[in-house]
Amino acid sequence: MKRVVITGQGAINALGHSASATTRAMAEGVCGIGPLEIRDVERLAIKIAGQIKGYAAEDHFNRQQIALYDRFTQLALLAAREAISQSGLNFTDALAERSGVILGTSGGGLNTQDENYRVVYEEGKNRVHPFTVPKLMNNAATSHVSMEHNLMGPSFTVATACASSNHAMGQAFNLVRAGVAPVMITGGTESMLCFGGVKAWEGLRVMSKDACRPFSGNRNGMVQGEGAAVFVFEDYDLAKARGADILAEVIGFAMSSDAADIVMPSKQGAARAIAGALTDAMISADEVGYINAHGTGTAANDKTECAAVSDVFGAHADNLMISSTKSMHGHLIGGTGAVELLACIMALREGVIAPTINYQEPDPECSLDIVPNEARQADVDVVLSNAFAFGGLNAVLALRKI
Repeated sequence: MKRVVITGQGAINALGHSASATTRAMAEGVCGIGPLEIRDVERLAIKIAGQIKGYAAEDHFNRQQIALYDRFTQLALLAAREAISQSGLNFTDALAERSGVILGTSGGGLNTQDENYRVVYEEGKNRVHPFTVPKLMNNAATSHVSMEHNLMGPSFTVATACASSNHAMGQAFNLVRAGVAPVMITGGTESMLCFGGVKAWEGLRVMSKDACRPFSGNRNGMVQGEGAAVFVFEDYDLAKARGADILAEVIGFAMSSDAADIVMPSKQGAARAIAGALTDAMISADEVGYINAHGTGTAANDKTECAAVSDVFGAHADNLMISSTKSMHGHLIGGTGAVELLACIMALREGVIAPTINYQEPDPECSLDIVPNEARQADVDVVLSNAFAFGGLNAVLALRKI
């Protein structure tokens, strides 16, 4: 089995247009959630989101590309460019033939879908753009990243709602670890902040109208976000041989299914995934110093996650730091685990633990150290990243300092 390391990272989201800008904002406890600026926002009950501001597609893509790339694809391409540039890799010959792309997304080209529903049902037109299907299909981002960087190896898209990114990165990790691919480009992307995307989430009645307050006793729901984060997962021997700057080592991954309810989370399912990641990484519970929580800010998720962590870690749970960066960038649905992995790498590389901002009052069912409101300096060697999705699909990654 190969060792797997991360040699590049890229991002664009409400906190910043790069990985470094994002982690800097996380360290400063910046809130990227604000007024939502989309068409027909006045018809929505929810008018806030972690929306990317200051972004213009024309600054990065030509007219032909914009006609072919939905917003979720654009974001993935920008994050991938940054990650691959940082890695210093150039995909040619055998390396190109064996390296691939696995990205997570839940909605795919939802902006394209929303626009074309308007054209057909609101405007009464009988034609849609000929690129509608290539733009909205969930694998579009994966395919365009593979084409732009000449990646001809195993490539596909994972769609498991809010765990999509973690599932994607877990599969990429396993492919490199098994020696199937020397390098995998992986992460997630999502752009659901269109009228139909927000209206659908409103129907679930789990959305906050004012702020995302994970673990706080007065939390009142989640807040949507958008963005992408992409990483280069690489065979350690290859990275070492070429003198790459190694950001962290991926040491374990596990997934589970609650097999219980389509929307209500299960403590047992989450705990199995957390414990499975420890087993896969061959580490003991007391080696973990920080967990980036799923932490959506809903009553059900937060208390269930805290209970699962307490069950797995026992007395060591009191020594753990656990925070939710969704309080800053919102819930990116299929892209959220990828953006949150940036906080895990920051914890290992810089010794900075991202805070859970907007924390106002304690909840006895969420009594763990949730790093409230301000970042913390701490030396940690092992971290976990949790993702627990609707449908009861759970995915947990373990990383180590290197």
